[in-house]
Amino acid sequence: MTRLALTEEERARIEGWRAGSDRIVFTNGVFDLLHRGHVEYLEEARALGDRLVVGVNTDRSVQRLKGPLRPIVPEEERVELLSALESVDLVLLFDEDTPERLIREVRPHVLAKGGDWSLEEIVGREFVESLGGRVERIPHRAGLSTSALVQRIVAGKSALEP
Repeated sequence: MTRLALTEEERARIEGWRAGSDRIVFTNGVFDLLHRGHVEYLEEARALGDRLVVGVNTDRSVQRLKGPLRPIVPEEERVELLSALESVDLVLLFDEDTPERLIREVRPHVLAKGGDWSLEEIVGREFVESLGGRVERIPHRAGLSTSALVQRIVAGKSALEP
């Protein structure tokens, strides 16, 4: 499944949105074990514009960044789950450690990232701002993370236990 360049169809969709004056928002992440925090984050990102494009790390990229035990859910399934969300208009895979190439291809009006990232750490910020776009940080939701979910599973705790 791993395809690392935009298809002509994907390029045409993005250019069609741009031609129709839709504001394109881009965000990215692993989105392993999709949970409420992910869904709320993506809904907030989508509210920043008219179309939401989500960059998703490939399995190889996730392993480089998070270690050999991740991802838990393979890239094909992560893409399918994200694509099914009402807030998401397009999902694109990237194999690099950062989404810089993808951001340059999409040329979003808004670059959204979690509030746990400082502005200086946000990859693609300077490029998006150079195009007249903006960067928005979405507040992080404590306790709503894949890592917290994995820790609870490993500890053998249910969702009802503290």
